Amino acid sequence: MPNALALLAGEDQLNTLISFLARHQASLAGFPLLAPAELADVLARDGRTTSLAVSPLAALAAGGDIQLAERVLSGEVSAVLFFVDPAAPPGRTPDLNLLLRACSLTDTALALNAATAELALRGLARSRLAYLIFNPVAGQGDPNQDLALIRTILEPQILLQVVLTRPDRDPADQTRELVDIVQARPATEIGEVMILASGGDGTVSAVAGAVMEAGIPLGVIPRGTANAFATALNIPIDLEAACLTILAGQTRVVDAARCNGTPMVLLAGVGFEAGMVDRATRDLKTMLGPLAYVLAGAQQLASQEPFQARLEIDGQVTELQTGAITVANVAPATSVLAQGFGRVIPDDGLLEITIASPTNRLQGLNTFASLVASAVVRSPTNRPDLLCLRARSITISTDPPQKLVIDGELLEANPISITCLSGALTVFAPLPVS
Repeated sequence: MPNALALLAGEDQLNTLISFLARHQASLAGFPLLAPAELADVLARDGRTTSLAVSPLAALAAGGDIQLAERVLSGEVSAVLFFVDPAAPPGRTPDLNLLLRACSLTDTALALNAATAELALRGLARSRLAYLIFNPVAGQGDPNQDLALIRTILEPQILLQVVLTRPDRDPADQTRELVDIVQARPATEIGEVMILASGGDGTVSAVAGAVMEAGIPLGVIPRGTANAFATALNIPIDLEAACLTILAGQTRVVDAARCNGTPMVLLAGVGFEAGMVDRATRDLKTMLGPLAYVLAGAQQLASQEPFQARLEIDGQVTELQTGAITVANVAPATSVLAQGFGRVIPDDGLLEITIASPTNRLQGLNTFASLVASAVVRSPTNRPDLLCLRARSITISTDPPQKLVIDGELLEANPISITCLSGALTVFAPLPVS
């Protein structure tokens, strides 16, 4: 579905158009805007519409209205807001007849004054609108083909605006800007608005962390190596099936968490888990895919040293020696160190805590194998060197300080405080099979 809005005005109607745009800035922020160069320049300089980003076309004297009509014919435009000067003689630039014919051929809405523009905007605002945060460097496929396929599937039913991640921007910051845009829209004009994330777990976690507690549903189109979040919630890994899951509209409310103030949707690991992620380099993941974590885990297991930990769990203090502490909110079976209970429940309002304390490397291998088996049969493991707990919050202090990983990102922190946020995230996902 096209999502751009085209703007035009006769000389005597320019101020009327600007006043209309100023009144509806919150709603219009969700759409790309196109205008001839003269109008785009006026809007950029007018203090009433500075929050609107308008892409300039050619000047009217150079065929800007013709270029705009071409955009309409190519299917890029949802509606044309052309505030016509009723006293203008026929054939005067901008050419009304040209736009009338282009809109007629493509069934594109054409509003000629403030009243009809209000109706057009109200209808568009009640459409399904999606902002897609798309990571072009995720995965091993062709990102242009991936994005084209996503558009082909989603755009017939959804107004889709694509935001590409950039090396110089945190995707969480990009998402928070979109959340602000959505939340600024008047309540009377909010239709179904969603934010979609397409990339690996790093992209998905960043977007989910920015969306959580905002009341905006999250769609996931996985294109990474592990795709742990999607796998844990039974979201299809196949690109087309993931898009169809979003179109189906079935949502699931799951928990999220905060770790030292940082949003967390998957898990945090201290010791073994953090070391394993550190060893699973991008080159290794490109070469081996998910097996990179298995190899990195075996290497980390051989070198992991025990450490002293002080745990405060829901107000109760415990001290012990361990080599690995994993605190999971959502995790698939492949996140082995989170599988003390056999599975991680994503919507119980609790964190799953698995603490491994093997005394030697052979015992560590047996512990690792036991957790794998526990995940396969989906039942709790029963080993004296494994402590498994469920809690709403945990604070961890370690001696010596250990590496910390949160949703795949390595950090340094000691102590570490994690709190579950019950029902903080709404995700397009199949309902769980009981």
